[in-house]
Amino acid sequence: MAPTAPTVRLVHGADMPRLGLGTWPMDDAEAERVIAEAIGLGYRLVDTAENYRNERGVGLGVKASGVAREELFVTSKFNKEWHGVDLAAEAAERRLDLLGLDYLDLLLIHWPNPQHGKYTEAWQGLARLLETGRVKAIGTSNFKPAHLDRIIDATGVVPDVNQIQLSPYTTRDASRAYDAEKGIVTQSWSPIGGAGGEVRKDPVVVSLAEKYGRTPGQIVLRWHLELGLAVAVKSSDPARLEQNLDVFGFELEPADVELLSALDRGEGAAADSDEFGH
Repeated sequence: MAPTAPTVRLVHGADMPRLGLGTWPMDDAEAERVIAEAIGLGYRLVDTAENYRNERGVGLGVKASGVAREELFVTSKFNKEWHGVDLAAEAAERRLDLLGLDYLDLLLIHWPNPQHGKYTEAWQGLARLLETGRVKAIGTSNFKPAHLDRIIDATGVVPDVNQIQLSPYTTRDASRAYDAEKGIVTQSWSPIGGAGGEVRKDPVVVSLAEKYGRTPGQIVLRWHLELGLAVAVKSSDPARLEQNLDVFGFELEPADVELLSALDRGEGAAADSDEFGH
C-alpha cells in the first residue's frame, strides 16, 4: 500500500492532505467504486462538486471504505445559483444531504462568475458557515487575485484554499504568489494537464521520467509538491491510482523543477474565470 499523503495546516486550523483524489467526470457508480478503492490504497482527500453530479456516489464510497470519517477530508463546491449569504448555507446542506455526511472538511465557491456579481455574498455566507462547524474550512475555486482581493476586503476572511487549473503548461505564477502571500493554500486541478495526456507526453517530462525511473505522471505530480502546492488528481485506473499517490519517496533537483516550469504557455492557456463559470 502506498503511504498516505502528508498534510498542510490551513488558515482556519484544518489539516488537509497535500494530494487527493479528484472525481470529475465519474458518475455515482464509478465514484462509489473508485473512492472505496482509493481510500484502501491510502488516499485520504476526496474532491467532488455539485456540478460533477456524483456526490451521492462519493458519499457511498466514503462509507464503503470502512475508514473512520475523521481520518478523511471531503471537499465539495457549489454553483452560482447559490451565490448569496443564506443561499451558501443552503448549498452546504444540499451537499451534505447528497453525500450523507454530517460535515464537510472544505466547501468551495466553484467559479466566481463575475457577470452574476454575487460571489462576495457567497463568501460572506461561507464565512458564517465556518462558525457553525458544518464546514471545517472554506475556500474558492478558479478565483484570480482581483476576485480574492474583493472578498477579503469585504469580509476580512481569508480563504483556506484556492483551487485553480495548474500544470507545467499553466503555472499560474501570479495566482501562486498572491495565494502564498495571503497564507492561502493553492490546490491544483487538472495537475497533469487533463484527459489528453499532452503534458505527460512532453519530451521534457518523458526525459525526466527516464532520469528518475518514475512515470511521467509521477514526475509532474512531484513538480507540484516541490512548488509547495496541494493536488487533486483524477484516475479510476487501479495501477495509476497507486502510482499517483507514490510521489513522496523522491525529490526533483531544483534545475529539473525549473525545466518543468519553463514549459508554461501563459495565463491564456487556462480557462478564463472572468468569462467561464457555472
